[in-house]
Amino acid sequence: MATSASIVWDDGFSRYDFGPGHPMDPVRLDLTARLCRALGLFEPGDVQVVSPEAATDEALARVHSPGYIAAVRAASADPGRAAQQFGLGTDDDPAFPGMHEISARIAQGSAMVARQVWAGEVAHGVNFTGGLHHAMRDRAAGFCIYNDAALAIGELLAAGADRVAYVDVDAHHGDGVERAFWDDPRVLTISLHETGTVLFPGTGFPRETGGPGAPGAAVNVALPPGTKDAAWLRAVHSTVPALLRAFRPQLIVSQHGADTHFTDPLAHLAVSVDAQRLVMETMHELAHELCDGKWVALGGGGYQVTSVVPRSWAHLVGIAAHRPVDVDTALPASWVQYVTGTFGAEVPPVMGDGTSEGGRIWWRPWESGYDPDNSADLAIMSAREAVFPCYGLDAWYD
Repeated sequence: MATSASIVWDDGFSRYDFGPGHPMDPVRLDLTARLCRALGLFEPGDVQVVSPEAATDEALARVHSPGYIAAVRAASADPGRAAQQFGLGTDDDPAFPGMHEISARIAQGSAMVARQVWAGEVAHGVNFTGGLHHAMRDRAAGFCIYNDAALAIGELLAAGADRVAYVDVDAHHGDGVERAFWDDPRVLTISLHETGTVLFPGTGFPRETGGPGAPGAAVNVALPPGTKDAAWLRAVHSTVPALLRAFRPQLIVSQHGADTHFTDPLAHLAVSVDAQRLVMETMHELAHELCDGKWVALGGGGYQVTSVVPRSWAHLVGIAAHRPVDVDTALPASWVQYVTGTFGAEVPPVMGDGTSEGGRIWWRPWESGYDPDNSADLAIMSAREAVFPCYGLDAWYD
């Protein structure tokens, strides 16, 4: 195969902008693209950078109601007409001019690379502008207008896929994607996130396991605040590989919100860029093991917009492009100078946080034993007990 990865980007994506002071600052997208360029990750050859048109209303209607799409269009043309019954014009999702077009382009980007991967035109697809997993069928939520992840999965199902796995490691529950496929046995959604008892959207508990027609189709690992690298990696590796191997997906879509980071201002997990990178590697490896490498990787949340998000998602692009960047790699001087000169922000000297050794972090595998006095282990076991039997797996040992 000539092309390793198809990467969604053009500078216009920075127009996904809710305005001054909003946490979803589009500078995070611009700085990610600038860092990818500085690291040589956008260089042509076995990588292509694609710029999608806006998704049509017909395509969006696979996951959103016609009334909602019309409301987004109206608010996009005249933000003063934002309809709050559709979640628009709120503090989380204020309307802005051109909102429909740029949101539809982001959604189309995820759908485009999903189709390319499914057709075998590219090995992997990346849309770090996407991962907008909170948008529901008939309302905006959590900084998300159109649910690009759900649209990508819907495109795959329409193309003939009958087993698609969605893995979401954002700090927030992937509620919109889960809800879209709640009762569809063709889609397995797995979300590892900070517990909804303390964090938006207040959902994603282990007992939420799918609809009557798809028992076990939804998996939720609700982690305690303060979860650090070793426990987070233990949670991922104690649930995701076994479930994916049992489900046997034909393609994996994963969402890599960077808001799990220990400096993120909106969540309370304590994960490093080094650990985030290791989970990206794990998803890449599982895609090659289980579905001939068919992998679509998305961005998501992440609100430490200069020092964390660009590094994390540059790692994602590098892994998908088969051009991985070592965590000890120095940040390019030109990029550092741009960030410090433009934003007055300090950035780390290298691509990692210094929490790994040789790019590796020690974590305790599930086979080492379950600790009922450990809050992270309780979260893992609750999820395993809720869904592992649906796949013929033993919650204690598999």
